[in-house]
Amino acid sequence: MWYYVFVFLSALIVDIVPFFGPPAWTVMVFFQMKYGLNIWAVIIIGVIGSTLGRYVLSKYIPFLSSKVITDEKNEDLAYIGKRLDEEGWKIQAFVLLYTLMPLPSTPLFTASGMARIRATHILPAFFVGKFTSDMVMVVSGDYVARNTIDMANGLLSWQSLVGTGLGILIISVFLFIDWRVLLQHKKIRLNFKIWK
Repeated sequence: MWYYVFVFLSALIVDIVPFFGPPAWTVMVFFQMKYGLNIWAVIIIGVIGSTLGRYVLSKYIPFLSSKVITDEKNEDLAYIGKRLDEEGWKIQAFVLLYTLMPLPSTPLFTASGMARIRATHILPAFFVGKFTSDMVMVVSGDYVARNTIDMANGLLSWQSLVGTGLGILIISVFLFIDWRVLLQHKKIRLNFKIWK
C-alpha cells in the first residue's frame, strides 16, 4: 500500500521541478514494474500527483519570475495571461493537444505560470491529456523496463532533443515577445532585456 503513496509523491515531486527532468510516467513505470502494482491504480494515482505538481509549479513560478525578470516583462506576461484567460475553450484545447504529444509539459506550466493564467483553465485539459498519454506509456512500460539499455540510449534520441528544443522555444516566445505591442498594435517586437 505504501508503494502507491510513493508513486503519488514521486510524480508530484518530479512535476513540481521548474526545469526539465524525467517524465512522471517513468516513475510510474518504475514502481509498477519493481513492485508489481496494479497498473490502473498506478496510472490514476500518478496522474493525480503529476497534476497537483504542475498546479504547485504554476503557483510559485510567478514568484521566481518576479525575482529574475524585469518588472516590465512581468507586466507584459501578466497581460498576455489575462488575454489568454479570456479564450476559455481554446486554451484548454491547446493544452489537451499539447499533453497528448510526447512533449515535456514543464515549458507549458512555466510559461502559463509566468503569464499568471488561471490553473482552472489548464488543469482539467492537462489531466485528461496526461492520463491518456501516461496510460499509453505505463501500459507499454513492461517492454521499456525489460529493455533498460535501449531506454537509456533513448534519453538522447532525436525525439527528446526536439522536445527539449521545442520547450525552450515556447518559453522564449513567452519571454522575448512584447505581447502588449503584438496584441494592441499587431506588430511583433522582440525585447531581450528582461533580466533584472
